[in-house]
Amino acid sequence: MTRDEIRQAAQLEFAASGKEIRIGSEADLPLPLAELLVLDATHPQVLEAHQGGLTGFVYRLRTETGDWNIKKARSSSLVQNPDGQTSFLNEVQRRSEFEAAADRPAGIVRTRYASFQQRLIVSDWIDGQIPKFWDERRLSSLFDLLVDLHLRGFFEWDVSSGNLIDDGNRLWMFDFGYMYRFDPKVDFNSNGQAAALFHPAERFETRSYFAALLEIESREGQDAALRAFVLEKEIALAAYQRLIAELRKQGAEASVINWLGGFARRWQQALSADPAALYLAEGWRSHRLDLDDDLRGQTCTRRTLARTDWLIEAVSKHYDALVSLDALFWHDAGLTRDALRQQLVIDRRNAEGWQVAVQ
Repeated sequence: MTRDEIRQAAQLEFAASGKEIRIGSEADLPLPLAELLVLDATHPQVLEAHQGGLTGFVYRLRTETGDWNIKKARSSSLVQNPDGQTSFLNEVQRRSEFEAAADRPAGIVRTRYASFQQRLIVSDWIDGQIPKFWDERRLSSLFDLLVDLHLRGFFEWDVSSGNLIDDGNRLWMFDFGYMYRFDPKVDFNSNGQAAALFHPAERFETRSYFAALLEIESREGQDAALRAFVLEKEIALAAYQRLIAELRKQGAEASVINWLGGFARRWQQALSADPAALYLAEGWRSHRLDLDDDLRGQTCTRRTLARTDWLIEAVSKHYDALVSLDALFWHDAGLTRDALRQQLVIDRRNAEGWQVAVQ
């Protein structure tokens, strides 16, 4: 079994066991527990209701003690795979570990109460905005957090804007449904060394940034998108250089140092020689992986369709460049232009059929 399969089997077994994980005390709740368990958008003290999440509903509750984030799990996740079905359990587990740690990573929201069996999480409300655009401050704050989490052995697979809040000074991460444990000194990510394609910068680019770049392309043109990409890569490069240096101090295996160093060297060379080629290769990887993830979970949106259209256009106009850049991977590698384009057309048709009412 793979590390993924072992983890999924253990999570499914725990979920079926009836066992509980609980954080905090009922005495610290902003309202009586019984009232929180039936809380919905009609409650007079609910200021905001965010009910479009794939795994749960979030309410902003105001009491005399301040504003609170109340998260209630859906009876069944809209993500149709084992990771989606166990994401709430996984989130409670990660929150429990953060609260038990001597020092919680900066940018990780404080959990005041959580119960897996009661399907409830109560945390501080962070007053801010979900990032709609990415400037230098936001990018720097995010990569600081990603490096900190990586060094502590937490790998976040879903680095999407919808899981982040900007309070004007820093970014906060508040959703941990797809964050898994690993050993950064010997593993690439939570799949050990079996999935070398996945790393913190890739997860951000795949789950969030290239969707934002696609919007910039549409609104301001390719040159503006390329400038935004170069800014992100420069910040990612500096962050990876810090990450590598710290892992060396911790005695990480050479395979880990060489793996991360390979990304850093590639970025550094491309930024000085041909950033547009890097943009094409990283864009293909990001849009293709995100499309694959949405199709496997059957959780496609209008954004999925836009990203698929980018892929179809890229293979139509830049197939030879993609091949020369070694950008095609997995089942796409070795396909002809026509075969790859036909597969993407089929993928788009499936994405149209698996639309969910969230963005």
